[in-house]
Amino acid sequence: MSATLFGLAGAALVGIGLFGLIVHPTALRKLLAFNLVGAGVFLVFGVVARRAAAAGLAGDPVPQAIVITGIVVAFAATALAATLLARLSGPEEEP
Repeated sequence: MSATLFGLAGAALVGIGLFGLIVHPTALRKLLAFNLVGAGVFLVFGVVARRAAAAGLAGDPVPQAIVITGIVVAFAATALAATLLARLSGPEEEP
């Protein structure tokens, strides 16, 4: 039952993120919406791996490692994108 709830929550995160990507014109909101999509995908991937283990298949640590690696890479990419956005939209200095 909890795996289904987590799967639905992941699907909702993906849906809200896609809505944000389509509707919001500002770059920062698009970045945040893209992060929601990524979080939803990670959650759904984790649920699929958990349900496979619960179905009697051997527990595989590879999906967990992929999700953890993806979270770290997404965090680094978000930090880089936010820094670039701040740099591009910051006050312009006179030379």
